[in-house]
Amino acid sequence: MKRNLILAIETSCDETAAAVIENGQRIRSNIVSSQITVHQKFGGVVPEIASRHHLENLPWVVDQALEQAEVSFAELDAVAVTYGPGLVGALLVGVAGAKAMAAAQGIPLIGVNHIEGHIYANFLAHPALGFPLLCLLVSGGHTHLVALEGHGKYRVLGRTRDDAAGEAFDKVARAMGLGYPGGPKIQAAAANGEGAGIELPRAWLEPGSLDFSFSGLKSAALNYLNRAAQKGEEVNKSDLAAGFQQAVVDVLVGKTLAAAKQSGAGTVLLAGGVAANQALRRELGEACRQEGLDLYYPPVELCTDNAAMIGCAAYYKFLAGEFAGPDLNAVPGMSLA
Repeated sequence: MKRNLILAIETSCDETAAAVIENGQRIRSNIVSSQITVHQKFGGVVPEIASRHHLENLPWVVDQALEQAEVSFAELDAVAVTYGPGLVGALLVGVAGAKAMAAAQGIPLIGVNHIEGHIYANFLAHPALGFPLLCLLVSGGHTHLVALEGHGKYRVLGRTRDDAAGEAFDKVARAMGLGYPGGPKIQAAAANGEGAGIELPRAWLEPGSLDFSFSGLKSAALNYLNRAAQKGEEVNKSDLAAGFQQAVVDVLVGKTLAAAKQSGAGTVLLAGGVAANQALRRELGEACRQEGLDLYYPPVELCTDNAAMIGCAAYYKFLAGEFAGPDLNAVPGMSLA
């Protein structure tokens, strides 16, 4: 059986990553160089700094991925790269590098949507998944409900109208003085909260809508902090974190169940960086069980940005002959549709 080895590259934000994937399922290597410590002092990702570090790290990360996979450039069948959405400078580093590598070896170049990559992390962890599927994708930049009718066949049922859930986590954590990245910090603080914590609003939007809105919730948490500061009152950060996390989880779970009913999918996928949140996994899992739905999600290391998920998504494009030309460019505002 032919191995179909794909070198995948991911540089959409602040992780420089490279992986070698065999036949869309076997992870031969998955190397990630994180910039979290670089950006922590700024309370978030600084695009120019991220791009500079990608330039420095990409050659090393690719070398490590090939070495760990025990594969040479000559053995590769294709090179895949994230070309959007993301930070334009960061994307350009990966795209330029991938184009050069593919051209040098005379092998196909495959462009992959970052959102699509997160979805396909589930196919790495659960190769036997069958369609139709519904995916809740929740990350720092995206919150989507996507119906999957086949490989590469997507229908976006709902998306955030303002802040993504992960973005709201980061902003509230920063305002609370918990640090960056916000998701793990909020989760850790919430674990010490009292019950469901401080009551905060849920934005359900108009009846029947599967869209999300977390801007109002974020503002409510910030207003709570500001009022307490003006009165000289001490805020129980654990209770506030618990209340904020619960408000996010309630909406994500409720709209996912509504989308599953509307789409007719019997299987739900959870993907993206916020998919690592234990409260979301637990409550969505329980809700799916009650509704007779199957729930799948990747291991934590495949929830955050990585190149293995890009390689998996690229494999199905490889089989379909969906190759990119030398004019492939970064598309920072790319949508899934």
